[in-house]
Amino acid sequence: MPVTGKADRVGFMKKRAHKGDRTAASPKPEKFPDKGQAEFQEGQSVELLICDRTEMGYKAIINNSREGLLYKNEVFQTLRKGQHIAGFIKKVRDDGKVDLCLQKPGAEKIDEVSGKILDALKAQGGSIAVDDKSPPEVIYRLFGASKKTFKKAIGALYKKRLILIESSGIRLAKSGLKRD
Repeated sequence: MPVTGKADRVGFMKKRAHKGDRTAASPKPEKFPDKGQAEFQEGQSVELLICDRTEMGYKAIINNSREGLLYKNEVFQTLRKGQHIAGFIKKVRDDGKVDLCLQKPGAEKIDEVSGKILDALKAQGGSIAVDDKSPPEVIYRLFGASKKTFKKAIGALYKKRLILIESSGIRLAKSGLKRD
């Protein structure tokens, strides 16, 4: 009876893999050997390739160089494995891992969403039946933003006295009509 240890099996698999048998197991190469090879800055625009879904969210390859994570509570659209999508670096953590997002992080995002809200209000005759209590899915569909970002944007517009927040939704204030 021949002895077949782990070394024998690995040698056998390597021989089979060498002969072109694609079904043979081979050790996985490290995906990205040098974590320092690509330096990313928070807020940087990047190209993402969605590669897997986990309990925490979606793993994605960043600019074909490193892996990062999109948290599921920050994703408001359907993503599928193999999909290419534009994204942003949310944070580069101390442990070298990269957190991603699909919307511009920071104040730029608020300004962008504020502009979309004003454009939608003007296109709808000055009022829309959406407010801070609307479902997140509706807000994302209309403005491409999370509910949190939407609330910050309408808060900023309200402070500038460009909109009024009413029980039926939001409405352009008279000062908001003058801005283009």
